[in-house]
Amino acid sequence: MKGTIEFLKSFASDKDVASITPSSKYCIRQLCEYIDFPNTDVIVEYGGGTGVFTKHFLKQMRPDARLFVFETNDNFAELLNNIDDNRLTVFHESVEDILDLLPEEVVGNVNHIVSGIPFSFFDWDMKIDILSKTKQALKSEGSFLAYQTSGHLKDPLNESFGNFTTEFCWKNIPPYFIYEAVNK
Repeated sequence: MKGTIEFLKSFASDKDVASITPSSKYCIRQLCEYIDFPNTDVIVEYGGGTGVFTKHFLKQMRPDARLFVFETNDNFAELLNNIDDNRLTVFHESVEDILDLLPEEVVGNVNHIVSGIPFSFFDWDMKIDILSKTKQALKSEGSFLAYQTSGHLKDPLNESFGNFTTEFCWKNIPPYFIYEAVNK
């Protein structure tokens, strides 16, 4: 309940928060079907929110895996920083700075980047810039996974990655499109 209250407060006060509730357990499970946790070394999360995906990732990840979370909202960043796990690094920064903030040895070696940030709020150039940096951060055959409220990412993903698949998650408020683009 605390996560929902934080989401509502942030939705009302932060123009960059696109949802009134945290992602559902169904959405989390559906997106995580794309992640082979036993063979994943590094996950990056764009927009950690109240930590529902973050906590799920940490439960599934190996003890030596690493998770880097980007969150610009002050309330959400504070909640994420309260998660006590040495595999977690929280950046209270924009994903636009991913290549500067990730450790040098991680850039180009990320298995999965999961995004809940509202790409629909960004203009074309910003979408392409973020997706280009995302692709640079991923290892070969690494994937970008995004859950979004509309089909607006199709053209930017085709431009940046040259591929994507999508499915729909009805069991979420609001319902989400789940995208996967692979770094080939």
